[in-house]
Amino acid sequence: MSHHLPNTRIPAPCIVNAGVIVNKLDIRRLLTDLGRVHYIYTQDNKLLSEGDGDVMEVFVHSQRSTLVANNALYLNIYSFDYLELKHSPQQETYFDLIQEEMCLRLIPLSTPLQERCDRHFHVGAIEAMMEQVLSARWDAEIDDDCSDCF
Repeated sequence: MSHHLPNTRIPAPCIVNAGVIVNKLDIRRLLTDLGRVHYIYTQDNKLLSEGDGDVMEVFVHSQRSTLVANNALYLNIYSFDYLELKHSPQQETYFDLIQEEMCLRLIPLSTPLQERCDRHFHVGAIEAMMEQVLSARWDAEIDDDCSDCF
């Protein structure tokens, strides 16, 4: 005799502005859009470090560390058990990355839209610089070719 559970589908969680996220890929998706942040590192509710920095990389790897140094953050999702998405009294979103009694709080200093605009601006500026470099190189090559004529 075979016992089958009814074919019921449990919907995926829907978290809006507050909640606990345990899925590593969901945590990575949330943190990937972060740019400049204020971070607060506490252990047993004691402040160990605090500062501002840029999120340089968000990754999932069992053998690599989360690193915060030189105003740069390299966040390994495997360094944490879960993420708590919260709101400050001023209604600003922040992220608490929790591992036992340790908490790395990330308070965004920019929005994902601002970060995308900044990245787009940087890409546009790089493209413009490359056009100038290539144009200058072509001009130099033309000048070299013309000097051989004399």
